[in-house]
Amino acid sequence: MKRYPAFDPPEYVDWTPDPELVDAYERTLGDDPERTRIVTGLDEAELLAIYRDLLRTRLHDIGLKRWVRTGVISKAWLGTGEEAVTVGNVRALDPDVDVVSPMIRNAGALHMMGMPLADMFRGYLATSDSPSEGRDLHIGDMGSGIIQPISHMGTSVTIVAGVALSFRNRGEQRVAMTWIGDGATKCAACHEGMNLAAVQSLPVIFVIQNNQVALGTPAEMHGVGDIHAWPAMYGIDAWSCDGNNVLDVYAATRIAAERCRSGHGPAAIVADTFRMGGHATHDEREARDTFPTELFAAWGRRDPVGLFEAYLGRRGVKSDVLDRIDTEVTEEMEAAATEALESKDRVPPPEHALYKGFSEGGTLVGLEHRPVVIE
Repeated sequence: MKRYPAFDPPEYVDWTPDPELVDAYERTLGDDPERTRIVTGLDEAELLAIYRDLLRTRLHDIGLKRWVRTGVISKAWLGTGEEAVTVGNVRALDPDVDVVSPMIRNAGALHMMGMPLADMFRGYLATSDSPSEGRDLHIGDMGSGIIQPISHMGTSVTIVAGVALSFRNRGEQRVAMTWIGDGATKCAACHEGMNLAAVQSLPVIFVIQNNQVALGTPAEMHGVGDIHAWPAMYGIDAWSCDGNNVLDVYAATRIAAERCRSGHGPAAIVADTFRMGGHATHDEREARDTFPTELFAAWGRRDPVGLFEAYLGRRGVKSDVLDRIDTEVTEEMEAAATEALESKDRVPPPEHALYKGFSEGGTLVGLEHRPVVIE
């Protein structure tokens, strides 16, 4: 993909694939027979669809960072370097029936579940035509199965446990999924939600996104312990995966989702990755001071988009095919950002901030039942 010196992490600007890391990427996909079966079953069209989603997710970050630098918005929360976790997870679900509750850094889940790209940008502009109608930059769409992110990390665990409970009680073969940062595993809501899911055998997937830092605190400083052993304390089956290898994430999540649909949930995915920036765009220098330069350099060589491109090349995908997709997705994202900017003056009136969440009949607006497919 094209690199952007003004917006990419410096480790990505002159990125080239390290043959040893590409070898390791392939070996990881061959270590587990079940994951190998899933990955080798993907045809070229499916692999290129994953590539498009990775590009959209990365370029959404690039677009937001450009807005910050040009004064359109004051700051943005980015997932640069962690794209493979979100894309691999969501690609393994059925967007027509499943429900996700992403963190703000899992923005790729929004477009993968069906939210228009322009709406993802409008969410940051707080316009009256944004998904939250200007109330919150944490955006979702229940009609697309997206529960909007929550600032209080870990709270989503209890929410998706409740969603999964409703699936089980109605006898529906549906899956709920949320993401948890390594620091959020320390909060009470996370414990309560995981315990309920385990006791009730709910069809829910908890993705522990181990990106090495909680806000601005390195994982070892908040006593996270062995995060891979965490789900076992609740009796929850778990799969660890390389969070920078989108196909390893995808395969692990496919296995977990199939178990949940067959009544053997809950499940956990522990994905090891690294945040190539700050908590938000305003504290990137602080993030660089938090960790040694060598750590950024090591994870920078493992750019999840670049490594997937190298893998596709080894599977015979021509570089001109990837270049064409890069151009198409870039134009798509540019058009979405331009469309969103046309709304920037559509500011909702102050009284609109008072949320009127219930219709006259007492139904919570936006929570209408989605179509269900029972296989």
